[in-house]
Amino acid sequence: MLPSTLIKIREDLNNFNQNAVMADVEKALGEGICPLDIINILSDTMREIGEKFAGLELFLTDLMMAGEAMKAALNIVLPKIDKADIPVKGKVVLGTVKGDIHDIGKNIVGALLTASGFEVVDIGKDVPATKFVEAAETVKADVVGTSALMTTTMPAMKDLVDYFKAKGLREKYRIIVGGGPVTKSYAEEIGADGYGQSAVEAVEVVKNLIERKQ
Repeated sequence: MLPSTLIKIREDLNNFNQNAVMADVEKALGEGICPLDIINILSDTMREIGEKFAGLELFLTDLMMAGEAMKAALNIVLPKIDKADIPVKGKVVLGTVKGDIHDIGKNIVGALLTASGFEVVDIGKDVPATKFVEAAETVKADVVGTSALMTTTMPAMKDLVDYFKAKGLREKYRIIVGGGPVTKSYAEEIGADGYGQSAVEAVEVVKNLIERKQ
């Protein structure tokens, strides 16, 4: 059973109440609750909010408020995670595909990857395939992660995979996709190497891909 403070954090985020989320995150840390447990409850709740938005149960403003509350909470939690004993596990280039200006999910994944010991290069939103390749080559990335929040921009993910193939770089990089409308079957259909349903799952997928690559 979840501690009452974690339950309260979930309720706060579902109510898009940034001040309450921040206060209860501080309270949870004061109670000695593991920072990763706090991140997990925030991520799971944010995924549920994203699913409601995709199902037209919430407005974009609701999603944005939830995202801001999530980021504020992560700013409190992440410094509490001791990274001294966590070596850099790999480099990840993150970006939102061409035509999509949403970056909440990407930002959350980036924060969790950083907290988990990965070096993250965030190249922003509405990013063309050419920029993904340039960034991956420049920083010598292990994984390229891309997200889409709209069904209309999902085809850009296939374009991205195809572009890496056309450049003869497909085997050099692992490509992971995610976002509200994206599914595991779609990831497999376009030839991506992995799919994360949630931010926490995306981190695990990246870990596994890099371990297999090594």
